[in-house]
Amino acid sequence: MNAKKIAGEKATELITEGMVVGLGTGSTAFWAVEKLGELVKNGLNIKGIPTSKSTEKLAIEMNIPLISFSDVNHIDITIDGADEISPTLDLIKGGGGALLREKIVAFASKKFVVVADESKYVNELGSFPLPVEITPFGFEATIREIQKFKCQTKIRKLEKNEPFITDNGNYILDCYFESIEDSSFLNTQLNLIPGVVENGLFVNMADQVIIGYNDGDVKVLDK
Repeated sequence: MNAKKIAGEKATELITEGMVVGLGTGSTAFWAVEKLGELVKNGLNIKGIPTSKSTEKLAIEMNIPLISFSDVNHIDITIDGADEISPTLDLIKGGGGALLREKIVAFASKKFVVVADESKYVNELGSFPLPVEITPFGFEATIREIQKFKCQTKIRKLEKNEPFITDNGNYILDCYFESIEDSSFLNTQLNLIPGVVENGLFVNMADQVIIGYNDGDVKVLDK
């Protein structure tokens, strides 16, 4: 069975009539957005705020009505994926390069629900490289400052060795740590560096995590 699909579709059970829904990005959130499209087709009235241009494209294809932050004061619920989830429900996100918009949307949400397959639930964050969104201007200086946190770094590249550019026109720096023992400290310190736009540590943000398993099981973890 598709563990990602199980988790993504399970999360849509939390959506009710009239909600403003943050639409996540990635291979697990995809299934939630697709399921929401089916529910809208069957008469559910919701409005969505996408976390990336790719999700916006998918939502339009699924005929999910979209709005912007200028239209609302808050988001009722956001469903999004994660690259790693700790036992305290802290996250690493940004494998798809949408971490800035994902964090803006999650922060504006009354409830932030994370969907993932069982491989994403780990004892400690850090096996997955931490994505950090940085400005192209002065990126060399920014990288030197980030490397002071004892990590190996690599600018994310496309197939033709060109830098990956985010929806916001920035670079993604993937940072390789042996482990991240204090995610709260690292999150704060990284964001103090000029040139860092945002990082992929989502600390104390997830309200609920839904994990899908290949055997068809699903577990719900609450904060």
